[in-house]
Amino acid sequence: MKFNVSGKTLYDRLSAVSKVVNSKNTLSILDNFLLSVKDNVLSITGSDQENVVTASLEVFDASEDGAVAVNAKRFLELAKEVSSQPLVIDVDLNTFNVNVEYLSGHFNFIGVNPAEFPQKEEQDTEVTADFSLPASEVRRALEMTLYAVSTEQIRPMMTGVLWDIEESKVTFVSSDTHKLVRYANTSAAPGVKTSFIMPSKPASVIKSLIGKEDMDVHIVADTKGASFEFDGYKISCRFIKGNYPPYNRVIPVDNPFSLTVDRQTFLTGLRRASLLASNHSLVRLDISASEIKITGQDLDYSTLAVDRVSCEYSGNPITIGFNAQFCQEVLSNMTCEMLKLDLSDPARPGVFSPLEQGEDENLVVILMPMQVIE
Repeated sequence: MKFNVSGKTLYDRLSAVSKVVNSKNTLSILDNFLLSVKDNVLSITGSDQENVVTASLEVFDASEDGAVAVNAKRFLELAKEVSSQPLVIDVDLNTFNVNVEYLSGHFNFIGVNPAEFPQKEEQDTEVTADFSLPASEVRRALEMTLYAVSTEQIRPMMTGVLWDIEESKVTFVSSDTHKLVRYANTSAAPGVKTSFIMPSKPASVIKSLIGKEDMDVHIVADTKGASFEFDGYKISCRFIKGNYPPYNRVIPVDNPFSLTVDRQTFLTGLRRASLLASNHSLVRLDISASEIKITGQDLDYSTLAVDRVSCEYSGNPITIGFNAQFCQEVLSNMTCEMLKLDLSDPARPGVFSPLEQGEDENLVVILMPMQVIE
């Protein structure tokens, strides 16, 4: 098996697939990429058993079809060093000896029998949904939600992003019980109704691989998992088992108090005040008609930081506390200029949303309060 390939294209595809390969694997074969050539198309596959990423690219003058497994870390490093050159890759399909020729030299090493690489399980459940979504909407939805995914395995359902698909809209939800993000978009009409919980790892991989090109993500789901295809990539993953909590029930409605504030100014004030807060945790917000007084304090070390931010507020003056880190995460991951914060009581969640929602989209973030000790 011998073929020519662009060094840059090869390195870009290897870098993308490497995102799914773990640094330590229980099965040593998973330390490898599977390289497979068929009809002048090279497929590069990586897996961690739960998730599989395959990238395809065109090669030239392929002598025959075949496959070999190569150490992922080593091959990625080699490809990086010669990424600016055309390459000729020659694989002996009997001994799995791999020779990579470049302009001024060559690399030679022994690969692994491709038969050892785990094959994708045959689909044993019928397809429950087959649809496409604009890639730009998928990327934006994951950008809006991934930061709020829980890392605590005690609640496995919360360690992924919920895809709640309806015929006329899509909704993405994530929560770590301290904060909850709900992002809905009606610009795409999938025409199907389904829902699943996608683990954070493949969601992060998809988000990182989607470019700015105008294209669709083709999604095929069954009861156990799904595949996502776009721009020469195919990502397959298994779903997280279980039912996601009824997220709409925990989002407060009819909040009587509402403030609007410049998001970046508010974020800057939070960062300053939290510098002297106890373990950078609680910040106190004293909200009045035209101002938010932000206080961070550590009584053990006698430190105090106070910052004031102008706002527009309708309602009774209120004092509420939030975790400084969580509040900063919420503001940092929103992209609006002006922010709206709806409140009802110091013991009830704050509801964050853009003052002006994007066309065909709706973003709501709730953040649980912390007790403020006078």
